[in-house]
Amino acid sequence: MIKRRVGLGVTLVLLMLLSLGILLYQGDLPAAVVDAKYTSPSSQFLTLADGARIHFRDEGHPTGLPIVLVHGSMASLHTWAPWVERLGETYRIVTLDLPAHGLTGAVPSGDYSSAAQLQVVQAITSHLNLNAFVLGGNSMGGGVSWRYALEHPESVLALILVNATGPAAWSQARRDATPEQASPLVFKLLRQSWFRAIASRIDPYYLAVQGAKSAYNDSPVVTDALIMRYYELALRAGTRDAILGRVNSWRGSANPAEDLSVLTQPTLILWGREDSVIPVATANQFQANIPHSKLVIYDNVGHAPMEEVPDRTAQDVRQFLKTLKTNAQQDALIQ
Repeated sequence: MIKRRVGLGVTLVLLMLLSLGILLYQGDLPAAVVDAKYTSPSSQFLTLADGARIHFRDEGHPTGLPIVLVHGSMASLHTWAPWVERLGETYRIVTLDLPAHGLTGAVPSGDYSSAAQLQVVQAITSHLNLNAFVLGGNSMGGGVSWRYALEHPESVLALILVNATGPAAWSQARRDATPEQASPLVFKLLRQSWFRAIASRIDPYYLAVQGAKSAYNDSPVVTDALIMRYYELALRAGTRDAILGRVNSWRGSANPAEDLSVLTQPTLILWGREDSVIPVATANQFQANIPHSKLVIYDNVGHAPMEEVPDRTAQDVRQFLKTLKTNAQQDALIQ
């Protein structure tokens, strides 16, 4: 009797999942259609040895100090457009779409690990002959940035961490302490095996709406166009499966080599106090662990300060880079 009930329960759950998948089914959008809408005259594509086609843009002052910027999870290089507009007159700004994101999307190798992300940054900067540059990132891209600096300290002049992910040990400790922390629904669902079973086929529109409003702290910058950008890029052929592949790469233990105290680069930490994805306490952890760091916190701002308050954040970046230049000049005089 018990076995029959268990079997019936499993069958009902499977039928519910199947029904949900049918009701909310949404097919892929052709890559060519999405690419035509979201490329710009600055868009370039680099094909790697493994066949991956990486979308990037090289904008701003061609002889200015290079700044390489990496987007966050579920996002794309488009999130840096406000900084390109405000800082491009002075600085050369390189942005890129990581595998499983933007117009890079799925890659033939199916490798969406942290190591693969670092390899893409290395490939783009080598392609552009950037031997030394400022490296910045938001959320997941912030994690890519400090990990890259640990592996390639000779190339990174300075770091800009915007609501960045920290070492795995920090994230685990936070989840253990506050397991019910408010966050965009899509991130909670992706941790559930039942949702991952249907996620590659359901319509992500309402998740895009809820996720954007939550992550951006209900900012007025969350327009229909912004939501549609997230939505349509997620529907680009192959991207939903790639996202699930990347989620599977989240699994793993803390890496003892992730010691931020060895970073010697000047580091600017920017954070929205109302971040629902990564709490502001993480900003203080970064400041405590990175020796030469400065922290700026923005009240009433969420997970994407570079988009929510672009004028203020761009000005803080500008001041930080001026200080960087002054220190370099002083060092040259001493030598």
